[in-house]
Amino acid sequence: MAKAIFGNHSSVIVPLQDRDRIRKFYCDVLGGKITKEEDERDFLRLGANFYIGFLYGDVPDESEFLRTARSVWLEIKSDNVEEMSRNILESGLVRKLEVPDPHLYFQAPGGQCLRLVGIDEDLSFYEGAGEGPNVAEVKEAVKRR
Repeated sequence: MAKAIFGNHSSVIVPLQDRDRIRKFYCDVLGGKITKEEDERDFLRLGANFYIGFLYGDVPDESEFLRTARSVWLEIKSDNVEEMSRNILESGLVRKLEVPDPHLYFQAPGGQCLRLVGIDEDLSFYEGAGEGPNVAEVKEAVKRR
């Protein structure tokens, strides 16, 4: 059987009016670097080898949809979760999402939903082992939106 894995490249089409906020958040707050910028797109690197391409266009703002239970949560890791959480929230660029889980969940400029975890944190729950958030509480939190 053929196998598949997730790669280290991502891309998203976002509204042009989000460009400055996206650059400020991913570069100034998260420490990313713009590797290439063009009139209608930016390529950013986070860490040593994760790349996000932002294509700016005349597209609708789908932020509300992305905050629903159907969104995919991207995981970002930090060597100092407390400081990074503070930097993220104090930036004023994100919307904190209420998820009954010990991690910070938020929506970044451009609409991406992210979860912040520690680089060396035991994340075995998310691999199907160990204790994690109460499923009933998570479902209830989704209903309240």
